[in-house]
Amino acid sequence: MSEKPLVQIETSSGEILLELDRDKAPVSVDNFIAYANAGHYNGTIFHRVIKGFMIQGGGLTANMEEKPTGTPIVNEATNKQKNKVGTVAMARTAEIDSATAQFFINTEDNKFLDHGGLKPEMYGYAVFGQVVDGMDVVYTIEQQATGSIAGYDDVPLEPIVIMNVTVLD
Repeated sequence: MSEKPLVQIETSSGEILLELDRDKAPVSVDNFIAYANAGHYNGTIFHRVIKGFMIQGGGLTANMEEKPTGTPIVNEATNKQKNKVGTVAMARTAEIDSATAQFFINTEDNKFLDHGGLKPEMYGYAVFGQVVDGMDVVYTIEQQATGSIAGYDDVPLEPIVIMNVTVLD
């Protein structure tokens, strides 16, 4: 298995190519690849889109139904990887080790999301890769009009669907 696998995300807005970093975030990379290979991401949407911040997806269908997930993984935010423009990181709840399938792509340098201490609010979000092609698609998604839908805020009014996630190597 490659230390830097390439993953293609085919969306209704275009394609995004990620290069994952197994050396820096082995648990997050293997977790993401397992969900991709199982077809989990197919039919999910980017359900949280905030201009000047990030786009988040991988957990909800266009009907705003949460897809079932496996056991949460350990948070690898201590890997010293920074939440910079174009990096991909695991989404989580307020609980440190709560990430499952959801991920986000940073559209700005989000230093406040980096590991800063052991308290839950300072622990950070584990970066496990970066966009190597398709940032234009990420920015197109980021610019979509959003609103509140089914109890979720910042939801694109026109669903941005993830049709397929393919591990290329």
